[in-house]
Amino acid sequence: MTAPPQQPYVPARFPISVKGVVVDGRGRVLLLKNEREEWELPGGKLEGTETPVERVETEIREECGLHATADELLDVWMYEPLPGRQVFIVTYGCTLAADDRDRAPVVSHEHKEAGRFHRDEVDALTMPRGYKESVARWYQRLDRA
Repeated sequence: MTAPPQQPYVPARFPISVKGVVVDGRGRVLLLKNEREEWELPGGKLEGTETPVERVETEIREECGLHATADELLDVWMYEPLPGRQVFIVTYGCTLAADDRDRAPVVSHEHKEAGRFHRDEVDALTMPRGYKESVARWYQRLDRA
């Protein structure tokens, strides 16, 4: 009796996207509108030699023209932006540099629009539930500070 041929183990592969929850000096969270007409957090794909913290800080600068520091890991979750395409999301709570707390974001070529929203406006936005939960978690932590 022969055993069936074994298939080699192939690990799942998906991109890792590092995102930042950035709240301005007036208590509004910064969001960007993507090509799917969804609001999302600033950030981007982890690649190269940057750490996740370095990557999210770089992406906020590139996408919005603002300087922020990633303070705290908020959560990680899987997102399926398109059927069959999964992305592993890593979200950090971020603090804007003092000079940028009231400066308007600049919209890069990657997004259609930038918006700043008060916490009570976020739930009504077209935005993945995971991002909404990250935003709520960062507001909770800021409230305790």
